[in-house]
Amino acid sequence: MTQEYKTPSIVPNVTLKTRVRDESIGGDNPFRWHDVETADVFKGKKIVLFALPGAFTPTCSSTHLPGYEEKYDELKALGVDEVYCLSVNDAFVMYQWGRNQDINKVKLLPDGSADFTKGMGMLVKKNNLGFGERSWRYSMFVDDGKVEKIFVEPGFSDDCPDDPLEISDVDTMLKYLKSAK
Repeated sequence: MTQEYKTPSIVPNVTLKTRVRDESIGGDNPFRWHDVETADVFKGKKIVLFALPGAFTPTCSSTHLPGYEEKYDELKALGVDEVYCLSVNDAFVMYQWGRNQDINKVKLLPDGSADFTKGMGMLVKKNNLGFGERSWRYSMFVDDGKVEKIFVEPGFSDDCPDDPLEISDVDTMLKYLKSAK
């Protein structure tokens, strides 16, 4: 059964646990924990954020993330300060997925505890796939923390048998940004 979704007017302020390279650590794994406050990510900036069910999953890896990486410069040319991909995965998984996908422009945000996703009202169960709780697929344009436009894929529901990618893709976002100019 499709659930009701209400778009929040501002993005949730949560702490995301990330890993950053720190050469002073040395060794084979020179990374340290670094907390990222979403208030800092969005404050005073125009941000495109797209969220997806999971790193290394078929649609996310073949189309969604690569599309935003490929057209990153077009988004920037339209006044976007940064592009983020968020998933309910931990920092280690997001890092390895970025490496695997050769992502150099889009920034990957791990929402391992799903705090941001819950705050957006986008947490769904994907137990039918053995995924547990994940983000529903969506994209949004945020200006200084205010949600200006959000594209939520159809069928928003727990255990949805489909994984639509119809309106949260980069081309839809580009069309919106061009029309807003």
